[in-house]
Amino acid sequence: MQHYTDRSGTERLREHIASTLQRARQRTAALTDCVDEAELVAQHSRLMSPLVWDLAHIGNQEELWLVRDVGGRDPVRADIDELYDAFKHARPDRPQLPLLNPGEARGYVGTVREKVWDVLERSPLQGGELVDGGFAFGMIAQHEQQHDETMLATHQLRAGGPVLSAPAPPAADTAVRGEVVIPAGEFTMGTSTDPWALDNERPAHPVHVPAFAIDAAPISNGQYLEFVADGGYDRRELWSERGWAHRQEAGLTAPRFWERDSAGQWWRRVFGVRRPLRPQQPVVHVCWFEAQAYATWAGKRLPTEAEWEKAARYDPATGRTRAYPWGDTEPGPATANLGQRHLEPADIGAYPAGASAAGVHQLIGDVWEWTSSGFHPYPGFRAFPYREYSEVFLGGDYRVLRGGSFGTDPVACRSTFRNWDHPIRRQIFSGFRLARTLDPREV
Repeated sequence: MQHYTDRSGTERLREHIASTLQRARQRTAALTDCVDEAELVAQHSRLMSPLVWDLAHIGNQEELWLVRDVGGRDPVRADIDELYDAFKHARPDRPQLPLLNPGEARGYVGTVREKVWDVLERSPLQGGELVDGGFAFGMIAQHEQQHDETMLATHQLRAGGPVLSAPAPPAADTAVRGEVVIPAGEFTMGTSTDPWALDNERPAHPVHVPAFAIDAAPISNGQYLEFVADGGYDRRELWSERGWAHRQEAGLTAPRFWERDSAGQWWRRVFGVRRPLRPQQPVVHVCWFEAQAYATWAGKRLPTEAEWEKAARYDPATGRTRAYPWGDTEPGPATANLGQRHLEPADIGAYPAGASAAGVHQLIGDVWEWTSSGFHPYPGFRAFPYREYSEVFLGGDYRVLRGGSFGTDPVACRSTFRNWDHPIRRQIFSGFRLARTLDPREV
């Protein structure tokens, strides 16, 4: 994110915050206004909350941090704090709670936002860690967009006809094949300077990464179909012990939302529409165990988190660590498939302008990419501004995902951003690419 330092910069920051908050709210409205009240209060999957819970939770977090903490204002609805505390009520239990109905939830988030505009207008945006650089406002914008992506995943899980629409993603512009060798050496991982970076991305620290090879593109549907056709889901030797147990228990036979008809044709269900499988599209809705099994089948492995970030940020020509694969400018329509501009990943080769300095494509956007790494703190990690964002998850049974998806907004996606989830999850917009340890003769 751009830094703003002088007085005119403070006003530009205020305008940037306002437009970022407004963009998130417009998306929230689009995701909740497109269905009727019965659909809003229904639980479309036990993995997800009712959409109306997410809506009011967005407002509650905004009230807690911006109205009460930053603004020092009286509570709007202190009586609902516990209802919308994600740590006190598991997702399967939320439909039974006395939640705000859709009309009440919309009224609540609207009232909170009106108070936030006044807080933003009065805040100096400096003078304390929570407000310096507009951090708290940026945190809340990211929180809302993260829940918008969760609600988008809920839409993918709901039954019935389509209610969302968007133009098709761009066609492939460049042929992308093979792998890219990333030289051995040190690079700067994480950030200490991005004013809106979250605590688990901090601090910046040097990491030495041995030379390795990484796929120039994510694994495609066509490549994954070869694994399926070769009996990948039936070959015990390709799966870890835990992965095989999950494959059997969950009855996995293909990525989620794939369907095969009586003629042997593969289709994919996309937000209520059944479409022929596109071979050049990155595979999506696979869990970590599936990605790991594919890697074994292909004779490779998943990249570590450090390898992924070095491939995304390191410029071999200058030795500099860049903000994004393509440089230091923020994502745009020419560089990455983000922000729900489209409702699916773009074909491989659609964003040549977004390639990294080393020539690795589509690291940002399209699909979240599983890495081999667990979720652990960086050296010098400090929980801020609350333990429940990162610290309580560190060291658990999670795997880190990088890069964002077509459903991730740019405010919640950067080359340092760390996502994490259980290795069995595949309702998320998750794919992967492979890496390989180089033979000493190759080095």
